[in-house]
Amino acid sequence: MAARAAAGADGDDDIPLLDDLMPWSVRPLRTGRPWVTAPDADSLKARWGRLVGAEGAERERLFRPTRSRTPQTPVAALPGQSTSTARFARESGPCPEPVRIQHGPFDEQWLIPDHRLIDAARPELWRVADGHQLFAVEHGHVPQDTGPALSVTALLPDGHSPAGRPGRIRPLYRRPGGLEPNLAPGLLGLLRARHGDAVAAESVLAWILAAARHSPAGCVVPLPADTARWWAGVELGRELLRLQLRGARGGERPRLPGGRRPYVRAAVPAAPGTLEYDPAEEALLLGTGRISPVPAGAWEFRVGGVRMLELWFERRATADGADGLEAIRPRGWPQEWTSELLELITVLALLDELQPRQQELADGPQLTTGDLRATGVLPVPATARRPASVLDHQEEGPDGQFALL
Repeated sequence: MAARAAAGADGDDDIPLLDDLMPWSVRPLRTGRPWVTAPDADSLKARWGRLVGAEGAERERLFRPTRSRTPQTPVAALPGQSTSTARFARESGPCPEPVRIQHGPFDEQWLIPDHRLIDAARPELWRVADGHQLFAVEHGHVPQDTGPALSVTALLPDGHSPAGRPGRIRPLYRRPGGLEPNLAPGLLGLLRARHGDAVAAESVLAWILAAARHSPAGCVVPLPADTARWWAGVELGRELLRLQLRGARGGERPRLPGGRRPYVRAAVPAAPGTLEYDPAEEALLLGTGRISPVPAGAWEFRVGGVRMLELWFERRATADGADGLEAIRPRGWPQEWTSELLELITVLALLDELQPRQQELADGPQLTTGDLRATGVLPVPATARRPASVLDHQEEGPDGQFALL
């Protein structure tokens, strides 16, 4: 009730919360030690090799123990991964193959998928991560935040927030194989009765991606009462989804029209120390490197008040003073990073161009929280907020023991 009162101050008191529309959510991952993620996979393998090659106190120091994880902590297997469950203090084998993850909004990095190294890996997310799953990730809200309220990824997200309080991770499906949409019971039926039988879980997600916005109470999602606006929003949401998935699931990779595509005009140096933007030339300057054209909308694209291009660069720039395993990083600037930067510029530029259409979706008659209560969609039953039981096989527990189902 207090949250609703706070929302009412901004006029959003009768707009449904995302927390009610997609009721099952998971907190962000907590790695506990930053060296288990990196912008490149080779650095992770080198860090692992350095760690397992150390002994005694040196291994303990490099590991960076926390209250949740030490080299002696017994840990069950991470769902879907074949890593060892023996105490890490006895580990001497090769590095598990790093997996691609979504590291906060619009940044793709790599993670060592070993449960012994991650304080809170959120196994419930790994159990439902497959070729059908999509994850909606809320962005932490800060005052006067005009950036997007959430993003969607096909990768496993860590839920990291660049600023403000981290949001929640909401899988589209509660079970593997694209089964059991994570939607309030009765919501699909209500929307189909109003907008037609073609309404499906992914079209609801597309609308949410296009229409969601920040509020003090959390992410809110206006639901249109008129069918034309619903399908216009779904079409826009599908375009946003295509851009954010970056070619995943057989889609097209984002591209700007010819003449507007960013190109490398001067090679990025091995250690670019600064990132600057020249608005007159629409150029991004990485040390002596130069990329253009870069639209101002891409440069100014922010989440939680933080420029996404600056944040992306900071995570890859030379870390002066880094010690331990974090100091192991590429000696130069990999070509892959330049390619990723060009694609990120493209994605942000195209997303910026779609923002005016997103803002128009709030106009017109809406389905209110009162309407959802009257039709029985709200309140959401407690079972819908808990993960579904998806264990159909034994999962390996600590030291090779099988976990009880």
